[in-house]
Amino acid sequence: MASGRTVEVDGRELKLTNLGKVLYPKAGFTKGEVVDYYAKVAAAIVPHLKGRPLTLRRFPEGVDDTEAAFFEKRCPKHRPDWVKTARVSAETGEIDFCVCEDRPTLVWMAQLAAIELHPSLSLAERLDRPTVLVFDLDPGPPADVIDCCRIAVRLRELFGHFGVECLPKTSGSKGLQVYVPLNTETSYDETKPLARAIAQLLEKQTPKEVVSKMKKVDRKGKVFVDWSQNHARKTTIAVYSLRARERPTVSTPVSWEEVEGALDREDRDCLVFEAGDVLERIEEHGDLFAPVLELKQELPEL
Repeated sequence: MASGRTVEVDGRELKLTNLGKVLYPKAGFTKGEVVDYYAKVAAAIVPHLKGRPLTLRRFPEGVDDTEAAFFEKRCPKHRPDWVKTARVSAETGEIDFCVCEDRPTLVWMAQLAAIELHPSLSLAERLDRPTVLVFDLDPGPPADVIDCCRIAVRLRELFGHFGVECLPKTSGSKGLQVYVPLNTETSYDETKPLARAIAQLLEKQTPKEVVSKMKKVDRKGKVFVDWSQNHARKTTIAVYSLRARERPTVSTPVSWEEVEGALDREDRDCLVFEAGDVLERIEEHGDLFAPVLELKQELPEL
């Protein structure tokens, strides 16, 4: 890509600038490559963003400059008039969040150096109703992603006992996330207590491996099963979103066979996927996370 140009994306005109700027210094991955990745992954990621209030995590000076980075909830006023928004009541008043409905909007966000995309667990039209239940498995060193795999498999077995399916994805950072598709009438008043109860159960069963408490001092050598994401005001890293790490890693859907294979071999590296890897996986497997949008399930009663 050239350093700056005006392009047409699906009938929308966009001005792209500073495309040669390196946003991932250790990998030499440029802003142009970030834009290119999001343009190519759009068909897979947009369905998971569509209709949801979206928080952007922007890195205008690259991933190493965390002081210049910021979370942006309020959709920029200079947005194109075709970028849709959703008005959400917050503690500080009403906020118009960006909503990513199409590939041009996604490319426009990438042009803003919005490396990470964090959507709500709810659609804007029903902010009180989560469409999924989520567990964020965060390892406290020396625990790692293999320990997260072990807990993820336990979650699958637990929900499987109730005939409920769940799907894993990498966080794109250190751990794993397990999503339980719902797409039925429910509320955070139901999902959050259930998630907390399950995290506490796992902790009670294996206190040396799992912690459900928020304090970081308690997490050393354990997997923190973060149930708190199941809240109307919280967002979770989107599937297929880039992460602001040393390299352009991606929050990637994986199969349970891959999780079990990594666990059997204790192979941490096989669950690390960069932008190019993800595009190849989509070409080969399609969207492994599609059931999160389609599968209708009731919350189990513990």
